[in-house]
Amino acid sequence: MSGTGAWSAAPRLQGKHVLLEPLQTAHAQALREAVTDGELWNLWYTSVPRPEAVDAYVDEALAMQSAGKALAFAVRDVHGVVVGTTRYYDLDAATPRLQIGYTWYARNAQRTGLNTEAKQLLLAHAFETLGCIAVGFQTSWFNHASRAAIARLGAKQDGVIRNHLRHSDGSIRDTVTFSIIDSEWPAVKRHLQARLEEYAHG
Repeated sequence: MSGTGAWSAAPRLQGKHVLLEPLQTAHAQALREAVTDGELWNLWYTSVPRPEAVDAYVDEALAMQSAGKALAFAVRDVHGVVVGTTRYYDLDAATPRLQIGYTWYARNAQRTGLNTEAKQLLLAHAFETLGCIAVGFQTSWFNHASRAAIARLGAKQDGVIRNHLRHSDGSIRDTVTFSIIDSEWPAVKRHLQARLEEYAHG
């Protein structure tokens, strides 16, 4: 198990197509521009902020991080443009395990190799540096695109937590939970690498 220091600060994770860097308040303007590409907040079952709420969204992420509850990232594409954000959350260094979520990207970054490589980097850090025995993912029952994307990573569905939370519009959310455990990581890693090679040659 790694030291607790690695659980208190977001790392900088660099790939060929994506850079994940520690989220800062200075990222807010770029995130406002990213969120307008596709008007992502209009999907009622997601928790993507409206442009005018991005500052508060970033502040909340950094407050979660200060409280030891999250590690937040800004996501840059291959051109260095900020296209979205993601987090580790539900940090449990004692077990150790965590969740990956609060992820959204500008429309132009969706259905590219960017998300696959970002998840590969996050999973590799979680399993290989933090020593996690499990990494979880959660999404709304109604977010079929997210559920499919999580399954494509190689995560297995654990179950459905009914009447778990509320969507941003106040409606009750059933949460679908997925996980990857440490013994599965080598095969998932090979799977993600193969998917990235397909993007590279596609």
